[in-house]
Amino acid sequence: MAARMVFLCACLLATAALAAEPAAEPLELLRQRLAERLSNKAEPVGGALRVIGKGRDEPAKAKSGANNKSGDKAADGAHAHTPSNAHAPGTGHPHWGYAGDVAPERWAELSPEFRQCGVGTRQSPIDIRDGIKVDLEKIQFDYRPSGFAVLDSGHTVQVNLAPGNALQVMGRRYELAQFHFHRPSEERVNGRQFDMVAHLVHKDAEGRLAVVAVLLEQGLDQPLVQTVWNNLPLERGEALPAPGLLDMTQLLPENRAYYTYMGSLTVPPCTEGVLWMVMRQPVQLSAHQLAIFAKLYPMNARPIQAGSGRLIKESN
Repeated sequence: MAARMVFLCACLLATAALAAEPAAEPLELLRQRLAERLSNKAEPVGGALRVIGKGRDEPAKAKSGANNKSGDKAADGAHAHTPSNAHAPGTGHPHWGYAGDVAPERWAELSPEFRQCGVGTRQSPIDIRDGIKVDLEKIQFDYRPSGFAVLDSGHTVQVNLAPGNALQVMGRRYELAQFHFHRPSEERVNGRQFDMVAHLVHKDAEGRLAVVAVLLEQGLDQPLVQTVWNNLPLERGEALPAPGLLDMTQLLPENRAYYTYMGSLTVPPCTEGVLWMVMRQPVQLSAHQLAIFAKLYPMNARPIQAGSGRLIKESN
Protein backbone atom coordinates (compact mmCIF):
# COMPACT_ATOMS: atom_id res chain seq x y z
CA MET A 1 0.00 0.00 0.00
CA ALA A 2 2.84 2.40 0.94
CA ALA A 3 4.54 1.77 -2.39
CA ARG A 4 1.36 2.60 -4.33
CA MET A 5 0.91 5.85 -2.35
CA VAL A 6 4.50 6.90 -3.21
CA PHE A 7 3.90 6.10 -6.84
CA LEU A 8 0.65 8.16 -6.91
CA CYS A 9 2.48 11.07 -5.26
CA ALA A 10 5.14 10.90 -7.93
CA CYS A 11 2.45 11.00 -10.62
CA LEU A 12 0.74 14.06 -9.00
CA LEU A 13 4.06 15.91 -8.66
CA ALA A 14 4.96 15.26 -12.27
CA THR A 15 1.48 16.41 -13.44
CA ALA A 16 1.73 19.58 -11.35
CA ALA A 17 5.15 20.35 -12.81
CA LEU A 18 3.80 20.02 -16.31
CA ALA A 19 0.78 22.16 -15.50
CA ALA A 20 3.07 24.98 -14.37
CA GLU A 21 4.74 25.03 -17.79
CA PRO A 22 3.31 26.87 -20.80
CA ALA A 23 0.14 25.14 -22.03
CA ALA A 24 0.67 25.93 -25.65
CA GLU A 25 2.04 22.43 -26.37
CA PRO A 26 -0.20 19.74 -27.88
CA LEU A 27 -1.84 17.29 -25.48
CA GLU A 28 -0.02 14.32 -27.00
CA LEU A 29 3.35 15.96 -26.35
CA LEU A 30 2.36 16.67 -22.73
CA ARG A 31 1.48 13.01 -22.24
CA GLN A 32 4.80 11.91 -23.72
CA ARG A 33 6.75 14.22 -21.43
CA LEU A 34 4.75 13.01 -18.41
CA ALA A 35 5.68 9.40 -19.26
CA GLU A 36 9.36 10.30 -19.57
CA ARG A 37 9.43 12.05 -16.20
CA LEU A 38 7.71 9.19 -14.45
CA SER A 39 10.07 6.62 -15.98
CA ASN A 40 13.07 8.57 -14.59
CA LYS A 41 11.67 8.85 -11.07
CA ALA A 42 10.32 5.53 -9.92
CA GLU A 43 8.94 2.22 -11.05
CA PRO A 44 7.13 -0.29 -8.87
CA VAL A 45 8.77 -3.69 -8.85
CA GLY A 46 7.24 -6.49 -6.85
CA GLY A 47 5.53 -4.12 -4.43
CA ALA A 48 8.69 -2.01 -3.94
CA LEU A 49 10.11 1.00 -5.65
CA ARG A 50 13.26 0.76 -7.78
CA VAL A 51 15.06 3.91 -8.83
CA ILE A 52 15.65 3.99 -12.55
CA GLY A 53 18.21 6.36 -13.96
CA LYS A 54 20.94 6.31 -16.51
CA GLY A 55 23.47 3.63 -15.62
CA ARG A 56 21.94 2.84 -12.21
CA ASP A 57 21.08 -0.74 -13.07
CA GLU A 58 24.43 -1.44 -14.74
CA PRO A 59 27.16 -3.22 -12.78
CA ALA A 60 29.98 -0.95 -11.68
CA LYS A 61 32.91 -1.03 -14.06
CA ALA A 62 36.29 -1.99 -12.68
CA LYS A 63 38.79 0.81 -12.53
CA SER A 64 41.08 0.87 -15.49
CA GLY A 65 44.11 -1.30 -14.83
CA ALA A 66 42.83 -2.68 -11.54
CA ASN A 67 43.21 -6.25 -12.74
CA ASN A 68 46.13 -5.58 -15.05
CA LYS A 69 48.85 -8.18 -14.69
CA SER A 70 51.17 -6.71 -17.31
CA GLY A 71 54.13 -7.22 -14.98
CA ASP A 72 53.60 -11.02 -15.43
CA LYS A 73 55.04 -13.60 -13.08
CA ALA A 74 58.55 -13.31 -14.39
CA ALA A 75 58.60 -9.60 -13.80
CA ASP A 76 56.92 -10.05 -10.42
CA GLY A 77 59.83 -11.99 -9.18
CA ALA A 78 62.53 -10.12 -10.93
CA HIS A 79 61.16 -6.68 -10.15
CA ALA A 80 60.91 -9.51 -7.95
CA HIS A 81 63.81 -10.14 -10.24
CA THR A 82 62.61 -8.03 -12.99
CA PRO A 83 60.86 -5.00 -14.16
CA SER A 84 58.15 -4.86 -11.54
CA ASN A 85 57.25 -3.89 -8.01
CA ALA A 86 56.94 -7.34 -6.55
CA HIS A 87 59.63 -6.46 -4.07
CA ALA A 88 57.95 -3.28 -2.96
CA PRO A 89 55.80 -3.38 0.17
CA GLY A 90 52.12 -2.69 -0.20
CA THR A 91 51.71 -4.18 -3.68
CA GLY A 92 49.34 -6.97 -2.65
CA HIS A 93 51.92 -9.74 -2.98
CA PRO A 94 52.25 -12.19 -0.07
CA HIS A 95 54.92 -11.12 2.39
CA TRP A 96 58.15 -13.08 2.10
CA GLY A 97 61.65 -12.66 3.44
CA TYR A 98 64.83 -14.39 4.48
CA ALA A 99 64.21 -15.41 8.10
CA GLY A 100 61.52 -16.80 10.38
CA ASP A 101 58.09 -17.80 9.10
CA VAL A 102 58.71 -16.19 5.70
CA ALA A 103 62.20 -17.63 5.11
CA PRO A 104 63.13 -19.27 1.76
CA GLU A 105 62.24 -22.77 2.94
CA ARG A 106 58.68 -21.53 3.54
CA TRP A 107 58.17 -19.53 0.33
CA ALA A 108 56.22 -22.26 -1.44
CA GLU A 109 53.72 -22.36 1.46
CA LEU A 110 53.04 -18.62 1.47
CA SER A 111 51.01 -18.50 -1.76
CA PRO A 112 49.94 -20.80 -4.62
CA GLU A 113 51.80 -18.49 -7.01
CA PHE A 114 55.02 -19.32 -5.14
CA ARG A 115 54.58 -23.08 -5.61
CA GLN A 116 57.51 -23.29 -8.03
CA CYS A 117 59.86 -22.31 -5.21
CA GLY A 118 59.24 -25.72 -3.66
CA VAL A 119 58.63 -28.07 -6.58
CA GLY A 120 60.84 -26.62 -9.32
CA THR A 121 63.71 -28.74 -10.63
CA ARG A 122 65.68 -25.90 -12.26
CA GLN A 123 65.97 -23.50 -9.34
CA SER A 124 68.63 -20.88 -8.60
CA PRO A 125 71.10 -20.17 -7.15
CA ILE A 126 73.45 -23.11 -7.48
CA ASP A 127 77.02 -23.98 -6.59
CA ILE A 128 78.75 -23.67 -9.96
CA ARG A 129 81.15 -26.55 -10.33
CA ASP A 130 82.10 -29.22 -12.88
CA GLY A 131 81.42 -26.85 -15.76
CA ILE A 132 82.28 -27.92 -19.29
CA LYS A 133 84.98 -25.64 -20.71
CA VAL A 134 84.05 -24.58 -24.22
CA ASP A 135 84.51 -21.64 -26.56
CA LEU A 136 81.51 -19.74 -25.33
CA GLU A 137 80.11 -16.96 -27.46
CA LYS A 138 81.06 -13.55 -26.12
CA ILE A 139 78.28 -11.53 -24.53
CA GLN A 140 77.77 -8.41 -26.61
CA PHE A 141 77.07 -5.69 -24.04
CA ASP A 142 75.37 -2.63 -25.52
CA TYR A 143 75.37 -0.39 -22.46
CA ARG A 144 75.37 3.41 -22.49
CA PRO A 145 75.04 6.16 -19.87
CA SER A 146 71.37 6.26 -18.82
CA GLY A 147 69.01 7.88 -16.39
CA PHE A 148 68.17 5.83 -13.34
CA ALA A 149 66.13 5.64 -10.14
CA VAL A 150 67.04 3.88 -6.88
CA LEU A 151 64.50 1.82 -4.94
CA ASP A 152 64.80 0.33 -1.46
CA SER A 153 62.24 -2.41 -2.02
CA GLY A 154 62.20 -3.97 1.43
CA HIS A 155 64.12 -6.96 0.08
CA THR A 156 67.08 -5.30 -1.65
CA VAL A 157 68.41 -2.11 -3.18
CA GLN A 158 67.25 -2.03 -6.79
CA VAL A 159 68.19 0.35 -9.59
CA ASN A 160 65.69 0.90 -12.40
CA LEU A 161 67.24 2.07 -15.65
CA ALA A 162 65.94 4.12 -18.55
CA PRO A 163 65.52 2.14 -21.81
CA GLY A 164 68.47 1.81 -24.12
CA ASN A 165 70.77 -0.74 -22.45
CA ALA A 166 70.88 -4.29 -23.77
CA LEU A 167 72.98 -7.36 -24.41
CA GLN A 168 73.00 -9.87 -27.22
CA VAL A 169 73.84 -13.55 -26.84
CA MET A 170 72.78 -16.80 -28.51
CA GLY A 171 70.96 -14.91 -31.23
CA ARG A 172 68.71 -12.96 -28.87
CA ARG A 173 68.69 -9.37 -27.72
CA TYR A 174 67.76 -8.74 -24.09
CA GLU A 175 66.95 -5.28 -22.73
CA LEU A 176 68.32 -4.35 -19.30
CA ALA A 177 65.48 -3.34 -17.00
CA GLN A 178 67.03 -3.22 -13.54
CA PHE A 179 69.77 -4.54 -11.30
CA HIS A 180 69.87 -5.25 -7.58
CA PHE A 181 72.12 -6.68 -4.88
CA HIS A 182 72.33 -9.69 -2.55
CA ARG A 183 74.51 -10.18 0.50
CA PRO A 184 76.32 -12.53 0.57
CA SER A 185 76.45 -13.74 -3.04
CA GLU A 186 73.65 -16.20 -3.74
CA GLU A 187 75.63 -18.28 -6.23
CA ARG A 188 78.86 -20.02 -5.29
CA VAL A 189 81.77 -21.04 -7.50
CA ASN A 190 83.34 -24.36 -6.52
CA GLY A 191 81.96 -23.87 -3.02
CA ARG A 192 83.23 -20.29 -2.62
CA GLN A 193 80.72 -17.62 -1.60
CA PHE A 194 81.52 -13.96 -2.28
CA ASP A 195 80.80 -10.87 -0.18
CA MET A 196 77.96 -9.68 -2.45
CA VAL A 197 76.56 -10.06 -5.95
CA ALA A 198 74.81 -7.75 -8.39
CA HIS A 199 72.10 -9.29 -10.57
CA LEU A 200 71.51 -7.48 -13.87
CA VAL A 201 68.05 -8.47 -15.07
CA HIS A 202 67.32 -8.45 -18.81
CA LYS A 203 64.23 -9.34 -20.80
CA ASP A 204 63.75 -10.02 -24.52
CA ALA A 205 60.81 -9.09 -26.73
CA GLU A 206 59.08 -12.41 -25.98
CA GLY A 207 59.38 -12.10 -22.21
CA ARG A 208 62.33 -14.44 -21.69
CA LEU A 209 64.70 -13.45 -18.90
CA ALA A 210 68.49 -13.37 -18.86
CA VAL A 211 70.37 -12.45 -15.69
CA VAL A 212 74.03 -11.45 -15.57
CA ALA A 213 75.57 -12.02 -12.13
CA VAL A 214 78.56 -9.86 -11.20
CA LEU A 215 80.30 -11.25 -8.13
CA LEU A 216 81.52 -8.61 -5.66
CA GLU A 217 84.41 -8.96 -3.22
CA GLN A 218 86.04 -6.60 -0.73
CA GLY A 219 88.82 -4.42 -2.11
CA LEU A 220 88.87 -0.99 -3.73
CA ASP A 221 86.02 1.49 -4.04
CA GLN A 222 83.55 0.72 -6.82
CA PRO A 223 82.46 3.98 -8.56
CA LEU A 224 79.07 2.81 -9.84
CA VAL A 225 78.11 1.25 -6.51
CA GLN A 226 79.05 4.48 -4.75
CA THR A 227 76.82 6.44 -7.13
CA VAL A 228 73.92 4.14 -6.22
CA TRP A 229 74.61 4.48 -2.48
CA ASN A 230 74.77 8.28 -2.85
CA ASN A 231 71.20 8.20 -4.16
CA LEU A 232 69.61 5.81 -1.65
CA PRO A 233 66.06 6.96 -0.85
CA LEU A 234 65.14 7.82 2.73
CA GLU A 235 61.92 5.75 2.55
CA ARG A 236 61.25 2.24 1.32
CA GLY A 237 58.92 1.36 -1.51
CA GLU A 238 59.32 4.35 -3.81
CA ALA A 239 61.89 4.67 -6.58
CA LEU A 240 63.82 7.92 -6.26
CA PRO A 241 64.89 9.45 -9.61
CA ALA A 242 68.57 10.33 -9.41
CA PRO A 243 70.42 13.22 -11.04
CA GLY A 244 73.00 12.44 -13.69
CA LEU A 245 73.57 9.25 -15.65
CA LEU A 246 74.74 5.74 -14.78
CA ASP A 247 77.26 3.94 -17.00
CA MET A 248 76.66 0.23 -16.54
CA THR A 249 79.97 -0.71 -18.15
CA GLN A 250 81.59 0.48 -14.89
CA LEU A 251 80.09 -2.50 -13.09
CA LEU A 252 81.39 -5.15 -15.50
CA PRO A 253 84.71 -6.94 -14.90
CA GLU A 254 87.56 -6.41 -17.33
CA ASN A 255 87.57 -10.11 -18.20
CA ARG A 256 84.16 -10.97 -19.67
CA ALA A 257 84.51 -14.78 -19.41
CA TYR A 258 81.47 -16.39 -17.78
CA TYR A 259 79.61 -19.49 -16.63
CA THR A 260 76.15 -20.17 -18.00
CA TYR A 261 73.27 -22.46 -17.08
CA MET A 262 69.46 -22.51 -17.06
CA GLY A 263 67.80 -21.68 -13.78
CA SER A 264 65.14 -19.57 -12.12
CA LEU A 265 64.51 -16.32 -10.36
CA THR A 266 66.06 -16.43 -6.89
CA VAL A 267 63.05 -14.66 -5.36
CA PRO A 268 59.33 -15.53 -5.43
CA PRO A 269 57.65 -16.63 -7.63
CA CYS A 270 60.89 -18.52 -8.51
CA THR A 271 59.97 -18.64 -12.21
CA GLU A 272 62.12 -21.09 -14.19
CA GLY A 273 63.46 -20.80 -17.74
CA VAL A 274 65.90 -18.01 -16.84
CA LEU A 275 69.23 -17.86 -18.70
CA TRP A 276 72.00 -17.24 -16.16
CA MET A 277 75.42 -15.82 -17.04
CA VAL A 278 77.77 -15.55 -14.05
CA MET A 279 80.89 -13.48 -14.71
CA ARG A 280 83.99 -15.43 -13.71
CA GLN A 281 86.07 -12.44 -12.59
CA PRO A 282 84.76 -10.71 -9.45
CA VAL A 283 84.56 -6.92 -9.12
CA GLN A 284 85.87 -5.15 -6.03
CA LEU A 285 84.04 -2.78 -3.70
CA SER A 286 85.31 -1.26 -0.48
CA ALA A 287 84.69 -2.37 3.09
CA HIS A 288 82.81 0.88 3.64
CA GLN A 289 80.54 0.21 0.64
CA LEU A 290 79.90 -3.31 1.91
CA ALA A 291 79.02 -1.95 5.35
CA ILE A 292 76.44 0.45 3.92
CA PHE A 293 74.50 -2.38 2.27
CA ALA A 294 74.95 -4.64 5.31
CA LYS A 295 73.32 -1.99 7.47
CA LEU A 296 70.23 -2.15 5.27
CA TYR A 297 70.27 -5.89 4.52
CA PRO A 298 72.55 -8.03 6.70
CA MET A 299 71.48 -11.15 4.77
CA ASN A 300 69.21 -11.38 1.72
CA ALA A 301 70.49 -14.45 -0.10
CA ARG A 302 68.51 -17.55 -1.00
CA PRO A 303 70.28 -20.80 -0.07
CA ILE A 304 71.92 -22.98 -2.72
CA GLN A 305 69.48 -25.13 -4.69
CA ALA A 306 69.97 -28.63 -6.10
CA GLY A 307 71.92 -28.81 -9.34
CA SER A 308 69.62 -31.59 -10.62
CA GLY A 309 72.12 -32.65 -13.24
CA ARG A 310 72.01 -29.37 -15.14
CA LEU A 311 74.59 -28.66 -17.80
CA ILE A 312 76.95 -25.82 -16.86
CA LYS A 313 79.20 -24.29 -19.52
CA GLU A 314 82.35 -22.28 -18.78
CA SER A 315 84.41 -20.01 -20.99
CA ASN A 316 87.84 -21.35 -21.90
